[in-house]
This record gives sequence, C-alpha cells and structure tokens, in this order.
Amino acid sequence: MKLLTLFCILLLSFSCSKSTNAQEPETSTDLKLIWEENFDGASLNKTDWNLELGNGCPNNCGWGNNERQVYTTNNHQIKDGKLIITAKKEGDKYTSTRMTTQNKHQFQYGTIEARAKLPIGQGIWPAFWMLGANISEVGWPQCGEIDILEYVGKEPETVYTTIHTTDTHGETASSQKSPFKNIEEGFHTYKVNWTAEKIEFLVDNKLVYTYAPLEKTESNWPFNKPQFILLNMAVGGNFGGPEVDDSIFPQEYIVDYIKVYQTK
Repeated sequence: MKLLTLFCILLLSFSCSKSTNAQEPETSTDLKLIWEENFDGASLNKTDWNLELGNGCPNNCGWGNNERQVYTTNNHQIKDGKLIITAKKEGDKYTSTRMTTQNKHQFQYGTIEARAKLPIGQGIWPAFWMLGANISEVGWPQCGEIDILEYVGKEPETVYTTIHTTDTHGETASSQKSPFKNIEEGFHTYKVNWTAEKIEFLVDNKLVYTYAPLEKTESNWPFNKPQFILLNMAVGGNFGGPEVDDSIFPQEYIVDYIKVYQTK
C-alpha cells in the first residue's frame, strides 16, 4: 500500500509539472504581427502591390539573368484566399507575373514568412525574396538581396536560400542548397528571422542556413536598412535554365499568405 501511495504521488507530481510546462509561452508570443497579406479580396490590392511588367529592357533586359519570360498583368489571379501566379507558353513567348511592395511596404528586421505551393518542371524558377529599399539610389548588389525561397524545376526536391551583397553576389553569392523530399507536394512555409546580427533561413520551421558575418561592413552587411518584398516566377535564365521544357506549361505558383512579425 505504501508503494502504491508513493507511486500515485509521483504520478500526480509528474502530471502537474508537465501541465505547467505546456502552458509556458512559446517564442512566437514574443513577436507581434505587423503586416500580413492573406489574398482575401477579389483582386490584387494595388495599395499593397506593384506589378512589374515586360522583360526588363532597356535597363535590365532579361531581368539581369537572361530570363525568357515577359511579365504581364494577366498571369495572376486571387482565388479562394490564395494568389495564383501562372507561367504560360503563349506562341513564341513565355509569360508570368512579378510583383513587389516597393515604396508601399518595407521592413527592417523581423520574421518574414510565406506559405506556398511550388510549380514544377524544367525551366521553372519561382521566388519569394527581398531587396534593399535604397536600390534606386545605390543599385544592386549594394542594396542587398535576401532570397528566402528559390526553386528551380531542373533540381527537384531542393530549395535554395541565398544572400547577395557587394562582397558576394551572382555566381559567388552566399547560398545554401537544401534537400527536401517531396517539397513539391502541398504547401510549405519559407521564412527568415532577420536581426541586427544575423539572418536565419527556415523551411517548414527547420533551420537550413544562417548568414552572420563576424565583422560587418557596408560590403557584406547592407542589411541594416529596410527592404521590400518580391514574388515572381521566372522562366529559364542563368539559374532556372537555360533549357525549358515547353510541355510543362501552364504552371502555377500558389501563395497562401505572407506575414511579417517584429519583436514586441
């Protein structure tokens, strides 16, 4: 009987302790949601987003990467609370959508996250990324670029997360290539935790890459200034191509939401 009583006391003590721990606040409670896009309207909200059109010419033909698509106003829709960007083969050209929050929403530090479903196929190149809001003054790569998600259809089950700075950009960028089995199936989350000290990249809340130069300079850390958000799906180019499988089109890049949090 004494052993049974002792066992009950220990069991009760363990249960209370476990219950107390379960009620402890998680790290996320230290964050405040400061902006979100849930794509709930009938169309894209032009007070939040800009549509960039064309092929980048004359100043940035091929958008700097020899990309083959032309961006239009007709390759996206809002449906069932989601943004759907559709890449198409129309005659002898490829069409798609590129959109930004430039001059409308910009952020410095915080957690920036999107939930999205990827397109597939050789030549496809969807992205969720950020550029320095001062790009018009200092240019690229001096403004800094944070690629939260890049996926290229020629490398299935792989996610790229990349930093571009004056010191390392283009083919010499600071980048991580992470394998994710079945990443093409269903929706997944892609985010960064960006502070004054480091930028952490996460896929489905799994840390895949951290960029944190010990000695920060203008050349390796332009990330002490605001940045704006971009969404696009490119076709071909130096990274996504060069070969493109025309049989895959149309392809849809579907974004459920974008959320930005900062410390309370």
